[in-house]
Amino acid sequence: MKEPFDFKKYIESVVIVLILKKYFLIACGFTCLGLGTIGIFLPLIPTTPFILLAAACFGGSSQKLSLWLEQTKYFGDFIKNYKTGCGVNKKIKIRAIAYLWISLSISIYFVPIVYVKVFLVLMGICVTAHITTIKSKRRNLV
Repeated sequence: MKEPFDFKKYIESVVIVLILKKYFLIACGFTCLGLGTIGIFLPLIPTTPFILLAAACFGGSSQKLSLWLEQTKYFGDFIKNYKTGCGVNKKIKIRAIAYLWISLSISIYFVPIVYVKVFLVLMGICVTAHITTIKSKRRNLV
């Protein structure tokens, strides 16, 4: 014989799942934010996808953290422009490519393994191609 449906237990389990989801997304958001920040200095770790993933995690878990990330000095404008589809400032794209190749050049200089050097150059070409294909932000002519 089936037991009657216990609505109270069901609600409690749903609440527990939602709370776990919230904290899991917050943890993932901070992890991605950390990896994205490290990616600013290490060319092998991509910055953009991790920052956008952090924004998505915070957006799905905490409005407060989402607003905080969108208001940060370094990532705020980028996230807002990406969300609205405005594109990325051409100056930022040029600076990102320059930083990429400077840090890659330093890495290539110090790495003694030829295969790793080739891999770094190929990654640099791919990342440069990705950055150049991102829509450029247009200035308002008004």
